[in-house]
Amino acid sequence: MLKGFVVWLCMLLPLALFAQNRGNDSIVYDSIKKQQGGFMKVIKKFLNFNDFDTTYISPNRYNYALMLDHFTNYEYYSVGTSAPEPQRLRFTPNPHNKIGAYFGWRWIFLGWSVDTDGLIGKKSGKNRGTEFDLSLYSSKLGVDIFYRRTGNDYKIHNVTGFSDRIPSNYSEDFNGLKVNMKGLNLYYIFNNRHFSYPAAFSQSTNQRRNAGSLIAGLSVSTHNLKFDYTKLPEVIQETMNPGMKVRHIKYTNISLNFGYAYNWVFARNCLACLSLCPAVAYKTSRIEKAAEEPSEWYKNFNIDFILRAGVVYNNSKYFVGTSFLGRTYDYYRDNFSLNNGFGTLQIYAGFNFYLKKEHRKKK
Repeated sequence: MLKGFVVWLCMLLPLALFAQNRGNDSIVYDSIKKQQGGFMKVIKKFLNFNDFDTTYISPNRYNYALMLDHFTNYEYYSVGTSAPEPQRLRFTPNPHNKIGAYFGWRWIFLGWSVDTDGLIGKKSGKNRGTEFDLSLYSSKLGVDIFYRRTGNDYKIHNVTGFSDRIPSNYSEDFNGLKVNMKGLNLYYIFNNRHFSYPAAFSQSTNQRRNAGSLIAGLSVSTHNLKFDYTKLPEVIQETMNPGMKVRHIKYTNISLNFGYAYNWVFARNCLACLSLCPAVAYKTSRIEKAAEEPSEWYKNFNIDFILRAGVVYNNSKYFVGTSFLGRTYDYYRDNFSLNNGFGTLQIYAGFNFYLKKEHRKKK
């Protein structure tokens, strides 16, 4: 009897456990399904770029846009040391101008531009390098992608701490600086239901009331700078600190930025925007000094800045405005510092066309 009972118990126990597991699996499956449903709702809400308060922001009623655009690019590089005497050299090229025509679909613009110096017959014989900037603005997320490879059209400006024979307004051509830079900025707009970056920078919405927003982002960029100090004028080399004799600077910049932006509607259809985002930047770098000195590896933190400003008139059909996007990067280590920045000034005019289906008048 006992033996038979044990046999039956051994047979029933797996069946009971199987039934229990099926019940538990059902509960777990339902729980996972609910979690997935909740997660998908969050994702859909996050990716819904039309989720804004229409009393503050008016959506664009048109599908397409045409725009004429003029760009002016600025940049500078500054190299310095603090001992035995403070010295600093600043290098800047002439501003680079381009003009182009662009076709837009919602918040994406594609187009073609040419160098204005070539249009008016200016030929300096110097290599101006390559520049690429792309900024995409949505109500919640934004991205900046940039690439720059400089040419040989730099000038030396603002020479401080060197020979007294160098005048305060000193300016001299310099072809010993080569820079290659590329990077990516990502950012999130917190008050996206009331504040619109696209209204100020991509003309795809209209800001109707004043509003501001906190902004947080991540930036990653690489910088590769070759500096041939032997091409500097002799009057500068004669009193140059050893710390400035740097041949190659290469660093990766990883930063977290947090700032604030404000849209001011100062008249009907008129908007002014100002945004400043300081960034805490972690830099991993390699510096190659003069031949008799070994290369050194450094890791450090610095403060960088991202600035955006714009003024635009947009009556939904026609728009005209100007905007500026600037970035600065600072590198400090012991007896050496490197500061560089670049910005793009944009002046544009255009119009929207082809009404979206929901805005067409029903007959």
